[in-house]
Amino acid sequence: MYPDVLALLGDRVSLARQPEFRIEPAGDTATLAGYHVVRRAVFVDEQGLFTGRDLDAHDEDPRTVVLVARGRDGTVIGGVRLFPATADDLGWWYGGRLAVAPEYRRSAAGVGAALVRAAQAYAENAGVLRFEATVQAANERMFTRLGWQIVRRTDVGGAPHVLMRRPMRRIAAQAAATKNALGPLLSGMTGVPGFVGDDGVPVPGGDVVAACDAILPSMVERDPEWAGWCSVLVNVNDLTAMGARPAGLLDALGARDASFAARVLSGLRRASEAWGVPVLGGHTQFGVPASLSVTALGTTPDPVPGGGGRAGMPVRLTADVEGSWRPGYTGAQWDSTSQRSAEDLRVMQTSIAAARPDAAKDVSMAGIAGTLGMLAEASGCGAVLDVGAVPRPAGATVGDWLTCFPGFAMLTAGPQQPPAGPAVSAECGTLTSGGGIRLRWPDGEEIPVVDAAVTGLGEAA
Repeated sequence: MYPDVLALLGDRVSLARQPEFRIEPAGDTATLAGYHVVRRAVFVDEQGLFTGRDLDAHDEDPRTVVLVARGRDGTVIGGVRLFPATADDLGWWYGGRLAVAPEYRRSAAGVGAALVRAAQAYAENAGVLRFEATVQAANERMFTRLGWQIVRRTDVGGAPHVLMRRPMRRIAAQAAATKNALGPLLSGMTGVPGFVGDDGVPVPGGDVVAACDAILPSMVERDPEWAGWCSVLVNVNDLTAMGARPAGLLDALGARDASFAARVLSGLRRASEAWGVPVLGGHTQFGVPASLSVTALGTTPDPVPGGGGRAGMPVRLTADVEGSWRPGYTGAQWDSTSQRSAEDLRVMQTSIAAARPDAAKDVSMAGIAGTLGMLAEASGCGAVLDVGAVPRPAGATVGDWLTCFPGFAMLTAGPQQPPAGPAVSAECGTLTSGGGIRLRWPDGEEIPVVDAAVTGLGEAA
């Protein structure tokens, strides 16, 4: 409740408990003007870092975000700005012009540190993968306490500064949440020589390749038709990455009743018809929580391994970047396939078999960066991903695109370019000696995002 309302109500106890300040985006010109007044007082009048004014082109950039701290009376007492470092926003942002009015700098509430934490949270939520700031040397200790790391020392206006970087752990956190536990869990249990951690697995004694995927129960419950569609999509993608031709599907469905099961199966049926892959059989059970898993069978005499890459090989992403975020899954699930013709879907499905790359993986729940880590791990390598070269939809931030489920997307190693019809294909990385994944930025900086193996399953024998 706002202080003026509390005052009118005579609630002195709650009024006394109001925080000393609050942080919010600057949503109008008056608030921005208040922030600029604080900046001028600090950087021009007090410190003499600038002459006359400290405004620059970033203040005119509509992409620049300003966060301000307001005192109890609503006065702007400090602020900070954030902005993209490149003309095409690649998820590399700077923070800067952190300023706090002198009378609030010694506050026990820590206005400056709170503004930095708010900027960090905003950047993470905006999909930023590289976040840096040129910090006055006097503030280095505060930034270090907040988890920032020194990049190099420099100076601004003749005053000592430090370029510092906030580690952004979105990619590493996703790999940890989706894949890190697999090695210990599956040790000694699965695998065919030469195919460790692959999307599918060759069945010994023939040319059959099998794949199996379960759909998140919450997704089945929330969006049953889409879950049915995706149960086919992810399995067809698995077979595509192996260079196999789909032969049929088996489904296992749990549903509370027949009406709900019909909704799931309508999506599954539509996808089966779109890709021309028959449902051979399965199992359906009523009166149970929503669940769906599908097994796919395909054929190829010579499967493409996920671990066939070698250090020095180029990495290529082939992805369908048309479409949009699935309603309700913005930033998490990209949908292009449900609007594609059957002909387009089948051209994309045969792309890996036609190209025969040295290694291939379809992009899974680990996202583009995490899946590249899986391919590199199985190949006994590390990898560098060139952020600016990754094919990406216009409607997706780099952070979202590198960590989402992108619909149809294949990572391959080797010089071969898959002929994938409407999909876009580009060389965007390299397998390296050692381990882990690094992102390469336009300034040539390579920043680790995954330090070790993604799955722990090891190198394909």
